[in-house]
Amino acid sequence: MTVDRNKRPLEAKLIDGLYVEAMVLADEARSYFDRGGQQDRESLDPMARVAFSCESLKVTTRLMHVVAWLLVRRAVDHGEISVVEARQPSRRLGMAADTDDAAIAAMPQRAGDLVAASCDLYARVKRLDEELDRAGPVPSPARSLIDRIERSL
Repeated sequence: MTVDRNKRPLEAKLIDGLYVEAMVLADEARSYFDRGGQQDRESLDPMARVAFSCESLKVTTRLMHVVAWLLVRRAVDHGEISVVEARQPSRRLGMAADTDDAAIAAMPQRAGDLVAASCDLYARVKRLDEELDRAGPVPSPARSLIDRIERSL
């Protein structure tokens, strides 16, 4: 079952744009936290190093939740899963830990920028995910079929 992407071009473009943004940010974060940021990390005091490591894990978690959610939305858009399936709790945006402002203040600029960018992207996607709740309940496919049969009699 395929869905005509022209029916919802703005939503499809939004999801595609967010997906590209998430993947680019994930690559930048991986590159910095795995390699480029090692010298920055070593220059910190021991507690700040722990905070740096924790925040790098939070960035990764946020981005992976975002990417997973966007892949679900793309699957809906391509007709691979239904809207009802996409609204199951396991397919909604995962919870991400809040970031510690004090820890970020003590971090190198690049690390702080990556943390802030991941928080911003996560917040935008969270608003989209919450919009699913505001859209109201998705009618049961069985109930819709029964209603159509009753109307045709």
